[in-house]
Amino acid sequence: MRHVLSALVQNVPGVLAHVAGMFASRGYNIDSLAVGATEDPSLSRMTFVVVGDDNVLEQVRKQLEKIVTVVHVDDVSSQEFVERDLMLIKVRASAENRAQIHELCNIFRGKVVDVAPDQVIVEISGQEKKVESFIDLMRPFGIVELVRTGRIAMVRGVVRPAGEASSLRKVAGAKA
Repeated sequence: MRHVLSALVQNVPGVLAHVAGMFASRGYNIDSLAVGATEDPSLSRMTFVVVGDDNVLEQVRKQLEKIVTVVHVDDVSSQEFVERDLMLIKVRASAENRAQIHELCNIFRGKVVDVAPDQVIVEISGQEKKVESFIDLMRPFGIVELVRTGRIAMVRGVVRPAGEASSLRKVAGAKA
């Protein structure tokens, strides 16, 4: 089973290496990882997709919470959430099939972001299964190159009270 975890971490050098080292040393595989800034410049958010049963998920969560620079860990997949994956895909595009590729882009709400004489680069975002479906449809044209961000996710409808992020930083400070 795939689980989506979100970890709010201190925005300091070495956090990603420390977290990745924890996963590696315990034999946990990261199926997807995305890291980025948050609304608070002192914090970053790491979104992990981990494959395993509930016991694996619980162990990963507990191990993450032990890391000093990890402020908060949330099992996003146990709640209603919105997820996205962003992909750039470079596809062979001859004069004969360019219109067909463009039509598929429109169906998937994608966008052609670069055009060359014999290929195009398409940007697609959405749920992982949508991105995977688009890849499958592009295979017959010839995929030249592909890059993805990994899944990002946010719990639906939860509004944090003002100041909660600062109280989370205080908790992180207490860990140090």
